[in-house]
Amino acid sequence: MKAWQFNGINEPLERVEIPYPKAGKGEIVVDIKAAGLCHSDVSFMDGTITSLLKEIPIILEHEIAGVVAEIGEGVSDFQLGQRVGIPATTDGPGTYRNGGFADAVVVLANQCVHVPDEVPFEQAAPAMDAARTAYRAVVTTGLVQKGMNVGIIGYGGLGSLGVQIAKELGAEVYVAEVNTKTWDEAKATGIKGISADIRDFEQVGLDVIIDFAGFGTTTASAIDAIKPRGRVVQIGLAKEMATISAQKVTMKEITYVGASNGEKHEAEEVLKLMASGNIKSNIIKISFDKIPDSLDQLKKGGVNGRFVAIYE
Repeated sequence: MKAWQFNGINEPLERVEIPYPKAGKGEIVVDIKAAGLCHSDVSFMDGTITSLLKEIPIILEHEIAGVVAEIGEGVSDFQLGQRVGIPATTDGPGTYRNGGFADAVVVLANQCVHVPDEVPFEQAAPAMDAARTAYRAVVTTGLVQKGMNVGIIGYGGLGSLGVQIAKELGAEVYVAEVNTKTWDEAKATGIKGISADIRDFEQVGLDVIIDFAGFGTTTASAIDAIKPRGRVVQIGLAKEMATISAQKVTMKEITYVGASNGEKHEAEEVLKLMASGNIKSNIIKISFDKIPDSLDQLKKGGVNGRFVAIYE
């Protein structure tokens, strides 16, 4: 079967033919229908996080959705032809073993989730990482509930999903985004307001602010804008360090907490929300052959949406 293989830091992906995988004990083989391209793939290739890979060469890609093609011994939770997703994990496809830049992948069955019929493969794939991560920030860590006033800093791939998830939960959402070109798109989701600085909504009484940008200055703005006893969630990591007001954290009794990648059960929950039809990633469909070029575009930046390779 065809695959794009990573052979070394700063080397281009190599188009190769590799054997079709076989399911061992506790494993399933998934015929891939869609694979999302992630900035992590770029970071694996340029040396930034290459040390996280178990081995090189390896087939990258960890946002995977497809159908069960083979079932190994001891697997009872899945059936042939069933729609599945593979949540991103450091001991899964794309990092620990060959991943989604191929026709098929073998994976431990207990790492997989069922994908509802209402969720297209091209949406299920990025949900295995991006949407799950946004869900963790909003729901698991942010504790957002119906009726809350929620601030979202950064209306990019993750931030736009965070907006949709918060709204689906019944929250009133206010967005801070410096790129005014995205404002019309954000307004179309039914948010209550948008500005370049979250501090412009300080008088609203924001219960939770989620910083999807993480430029340091954005974190400081969140601390300024959050209401007393409010909650600030840090998920964006554009800068390593942030200077914030310790006096405001203390005097307003703010809870400041970090959120990271997410877990399997969160992937399952976000898929349930996506089945409603109200939550979706802004995707750019590409063919298998366009994967290397699209990764180059990701590296250069400025991509408005998430590349998803569709496998015919």
